[in-house]
Amino acid sequence: MTEVVSIKIDGRTVAARTGETVLRAAERAGVTIPTLCDDKRLDPAGACRACLVEVKGQRRLQPSCHWQVQPDMEVSTDATSERVKRHQNVLVSMYMADHRLDDTGLPVETAAEPGNALRDWAKSSESLPLEPVDAPRVARPGDKNPYITFQPDLCVLCARCTRYCDEVEGVNAITLTDRGSATTIGTSGMTGLLDTTCELCGGCIDTCPTGALVETKSLNILPRDVEKVRTTCNYCGVGCQMDLNVKDDKVVRVTSPEPGTTLNDGNLCIKGRFAYDFIHHQDRFTEPMVRGQDGKLHPTTWEHAIQTAAEGLKRIARKHGQDAIGFVSSSRCTGEENYLVQKIARAAFATGNVHQCSAT
Repeated sequence: MTEVVSIKIDGRTVAARTGETVLRAAERAGVTIPTLCDDKRLDPAGACRACLVEVKGQRRLQPSCHWQVQPDMEVSTDATSERVKRHQNVLVSMYMADHRLDDTGLPVETAAEPGNALRDWAKSSESLPLEPVDAPRVARPGDKNPYITFQPDLCVLCARCTRYCDEVEGVNAITLTDRGSATTIGTSGMTGLLDTTCELCGGCIDTCPTGALVETKSLNILPRDVEKVRTTCNYCGVGCQMDLNVKDDKVVRVTSPEPGTTLNDGNLCIKGRFAYDFIHHQDRFTEPMVRGQDGKLHPTTWEHAIQTAAEGLKRIARKHGQDAIGFVSSSRCTGEENYLVQKIARAAFATGNVHQCSAT
């Protein structure tokens, strides 16, 4: 049974629950602890070592993402512990030595969502001037998939992407391959994602903290350059929540809400995350159209379009009977709109030939 206990973080009393980690208790109390490999959807790994804290009575620094709270535990972060602060300054400097930096000496800004965690961490740290590391980390040669780009020089090997692919998707399309400084995110035989079990859900993009994995179509669009609009995915009846990233009145990317805040827990499928080109497609109808005597579609008014459709349906029903008519609605419609379609089918035309592709 879960119990509420009291612990101290940087001398401040914080309420925590038995079984939860120090990191979660600190987050709820508004205490910032840097981390790269943490994701609420994944089992704690303690891989990046960024979240180490000092626990009274423990000889070594402990990973707050994995260390569970105990009653009356006393924890010190970099705000009160020189030992932790020294560790973090050295660690972030080592990461930066093996990372692409911008002109200011910080990790480059990327399209990572919600932001480049390594860059944010470096801004708040006192980094050391270490010599750059010439690591031979490589990408997958010849990977021509149209959605996901891997930039190996931005990877910190936190393994969030590989763990997500395993623990959440259950696909295991990517993994840590090679050894030592040559370790990289690879696939079986280093083939392209289209030749693996990858479902191209883009979850690896969503969980990557540095932008090493990013959407190809919006490779150079930074989070600060867009306005986010929360909406519901229109492809099926599950109702996944997602954020449309809008720039210059155009949807340029779809991202996930923070895990734990919506019913889909930040997860999206390939259609929800990548299939948004139809919004601004040149072939999309933007006004009612009616086919004329020349066999071509011509713009018209809504009143004329509805009247033409109604007359055509009644004409078919009179000539061939009610069952010659079928109604197909869309999961892109609202529930109310789909209700009206089936009402027209059953009440107005006395047919049960009505369907929409939503799995509701």
